[in-house]
Amino acid sequence: MAPEQPPLVVHIIYALGTGGLENGLVHIVNGTPRGRYRHAIICLTRAAGFERRLKADGVTVHELHMRPGTDLAAYRRLRRLLRELRPAIVHSRNLAPLEAQLATLGLSGIRRVHGEHGRDMADLDGSNRRYRLFRRVMRRCVHHYIAVSQDLASWLVSSIGVPRQRLTQIYNGVDIERFCTGASAVLRRQLLPAAFLPSGKDDVLVIGTVGRLAEVKSQHTLLEAVADLRETQPDLAAALRIVLVGEGAMRDRLEQNARDLGVTDILWMPGDRDDIPELLRCMDLFVLPSLGEGISNTLLEAMASGLPVVASDVGGNPELVHPGEHGELFPVGDATALATVLARLCTDAGLRERYGANARRFVCERFSWPATIENYLGLYDRLLGLAPASGYSVASADFRE
Repeated sequence: MAPEQPPLVVHIIYALGTGGLENGLVHIVNGTPRGRYRHAIICLTRAAGFERRLKADGVTVHELHMRPGTDLAAYRRLRRLLRELRPAIVHSRNLAPLEAQLATLGLSGIRRVHGEHGRDMADLDGSNRRYRLFRRVMRRCVHHYIAVSQDLASWLVSSIGVPRQRLTQIYNGVDIERFCTGASAVLRRQLLPAAFLPSGKDDVLVIGTVGRLAEVKSQHTLLEAVADLRETQPDLAAALRIVLVGEGAMRDRLEQNARDLGVTDILWMPGDRDDIPELLRCMDLFVLPSLGEGISNTLLEAMASGLPVVASDVGGNPELVHPGEHGELFPVGDATALATVLARLCTDAGLRERYGANARRFVCERFSWPATIENYLGLYDRLLGLAPASGYSVASADFRE
């Protein structure tokens, strides 16, 4: 008789592209101990080659190529696929895949989990009436919710009506060995454009950010803030350089913004990169100007890299950035306020060093990936009535107001 296989978790996401949600999923799949759970990933649209990052044995990736609008044929394919896979848990993430949970109805033995990881441009504050009504209707289909921040957890309770006992808040993790300190002038000269660095000197100050070039990430706010400094404090601004790492639909508009603002000569946009840890170590200061965030993986990675951080005061950012300790917050979309914060940090190396050291210490103590993965697997254990395989603690992960 063949040995019984571990329970299968099917993860449903919109697309397996480049982003914090996708990175987190890859970490959970790759970090699951052999024999504990099996994983399959269903992309409603496409996988885009990102599945190459999946290292665990036996992980399958399925693309449905769903068309915009109501694609009934894709939902029929999804239901057939779920019947074939026979999962113990179906775990959807964010709004579009939530509707896909309907395909599980009537299939026996499935526990339905839904994760909220952040919001998009159409619903930054979670007040969109149509989306909110849809989420409230879908409460009946979901056995348990996961929120990546206290901000999202509070919203699920107060606006969507999710019972507290069906909600767990689990922070994202960060690879504290891969993302670490250790910047050097040699590394800068190897990775940054030659035009960035004055001949024979290394006295530039590099301000960077990492993320999709998307409207919600608001990279143009950083460009406007640096342009403001060029006008008001030209001596300081002469040493500044900007690095925008990432790719996306906003590239052309951001390049035009840079030309209009007169900062093209100090801007580098290298696109998607595999050497993010090294690029972070080339920076002096990290800025996250997003219009909305759940818990930002890139912010955690920057903090783990020992960088002082400046972030917009939105979503889960204040849960990571404590002003006066790890960095500073600024009002969403306020380039003038961001310029003021940048001016203070750029002229105080001691403050940057203190913020960076505190940020690294804070992240190492509270946001390791092994703890995050174990919280997810422990929750799966609980939902399936299995004995916890390790030290998962309900009290440490379940949402508390």
